Amino acid sequence: MSTTLSEQEIIRRESLQQLRTLGINPYPAEEYKVTAFAQEITDNFNRFPDNYKKVTIAGRIMTRRIMGSASFAEIQDSTGRIQIYLKRDDICPDEDKTLYNTVFKKLLDIGDFVGIKGYVFLTQTGEISVHVAELTLLSKSLKPLPVVKRDEDGNIHDGFTDPEMRYRQRYVDLTVNPEYKQIFVNRSKVVSSMRDYFNKQGWMEVETPILQPVHGGAAARPFVTHHNTLDMQLFLRIANELYLKRLIVAGFDGVYEFGKMFRNEGMDRTHNPEFTGLEIYIAYKDYVWMMAMVEQCLEIVARAVHGIPVVQVGANEINFAGPYAKLSMYDSILKYTGIDVSAMNEDGLRQTCAELGIEVNPTMGKGKLIDEIFSAKVEANLIQPTYITDYPIEMTPLAKKHRTKDGLVERFELFVNGKEIANAYSELNDPIDQRERLEEQLILAGRGDDEAMAMDDDFLRALEYGMPPTSGLGIGIDRLVMLMTNQSTIQEVLFFPQMRPEKKAKVATADDFINMGVPAEWVPVLNKMGFNTVEELKAGNPNKVFNDLGGMRKKLKLDITMPAKEEVMAWFA
Repeated sequence: MSTTLSEQEIIRRESLQQLRTLGINPYPAEEYKVTAFAQEITDNFNRFPDNYKKVTIAGRIMTRRIMGSASFAEIQDSTGRIQIYLKRDDICPDEDKTLYNTVFKKLLDIGDFVGIKGYVFLTQTGEISVHVAELTLLSKSLKPLPVVKRDEDGNIHDGFTDPEMRYRQRYVDLTVNPEYKQIFVNRSKVVSSMRDYFNKQGWMEVETPILQPVHGGAAARPFVTHHNTLDMQLFLRIANELYLKRLIVAGFDGVYEFGKMFRNEGMDRTHNPEFTGLEIYIAYKDYVWMMAMVEQCLEIVARAVHGIPVVQVGANEINFAGPYAKLSMYDSILKYTGIDVSAMNEDGLRQTCAELGIEVNPTMGKGKLIDEIFSAKVEANLIQPTYITDYPIEMTPLAKKHRTKDGLVERFELFVNGKEIANAYSELNDPIDQRERLEEQLILAGRGDDEAMAMDDDFLRALEYGMPPTSGLGIGIDRLVMLMTNQSTIQEVLFFPQMRPEKKAKVATADDFINMGVPAEWVPVLNKMGFNTVEELKAGNPNKVFNDLGGMRKKLKLDITMPAKEEVMAWFA
């Protein structure tokens, strides 16, 4: 990022200094006690006008209309906008009119935080407004906000719409595009409704380590770090599963955790390397019981957000009221490809992938090859909530073997709108079987599979002490919020999604400008005009640059010789 200040930023800093010169602290420390909010006033004033004869509100100045001795402005607080009316003689009852004539009219800007004390009234046009009796500056904004214009029909013009800018500067995005705040309000409802449901069942919320000596609980590439004091390698957790199971061993009947997970993998519309996952483990249950619980829970979530279990997602209406469709992994592939892969060995699966045009690599074992076929040919067809059940044992080293079907495990994944949002098992609690499965994962790791699970000897030791029959569930909260808020990208439901490093604006040296003929004393002036490189200057309009130089010389009261027009024209040659 360039540290060169724009003309508007320079003016705001000058205003900041003038405020201090007037004895006004632009960043006061004391509490400002707010008694009302914009939306509350708008919703209730017409019914209860007597409740708003004396109010104190606070927020950003978003618009201003200065009209001599009286002015209108709009204040935006956490709930919305409300108009305020300022009259010079009301906020300046004595002879000194500085607060209105100088401070409000000249030194305050759009984006500044102010506190307002006054009373609510209706203007002649019937607009609910606050008549200002007292104005207090609470925070001076040194950068101008993007000006987002809305016409009478609510259409937005000159909006702050570039996705990369919105995600990178979310603080600006949610200020000038407050409608996006509802996504995050609904995100909070999703989590709080799930937490409330779990707590009512008597299950306990817990916390488990994020820094782990062994990466386990999922097939994913971890982030690696180093602990200096212990001189050991650690991993940011890819899942909290193995620690939560330890707590089931310890005697808790039900534990859950909403936690950050970290997977050193690709980024796209549904993947962020840091994401929020829910994992929950309930003793004495199986994956069949878990399906019924998930249906009940997700219907509660949908109702918490929308009031009904039906949610609009793109062109589809998704009904979260159960029961959900069920289809085994093998049957789903057969249904959508016409191919029965249930009896195929690894070579046969590789041949099938080749015939279907699915790209694979030599590190993939039987489980991953089946998963690639499913992902490429089945997932997109699963629009309404659908359980895919009974996975091949090679795909799931932590799930219990199927009670009646050889070669399979008791597992389901829930797919909605073509994406997986939940994963659950009848948890493997046989320590000998579990060790053998993890040893098979080590073989895959030796073949180059960097997502294979590691051996966790302490977890195996815990299982040897005995873990009761248990069902576990993981839900991707970000993807669930995407569904509940009708968003097509994960970045829209994360306050601060992972971004590539911000490109720094190239800034030329003074010598670069001097070498093209610019007098040294005029280089800082060009920088203040926004020309940080020779290329930017040459792209400008010569006549406008010449006229603006004269304007800046006068504005900044510079005692330097104005270059001749011919001299300025030569800079562009």
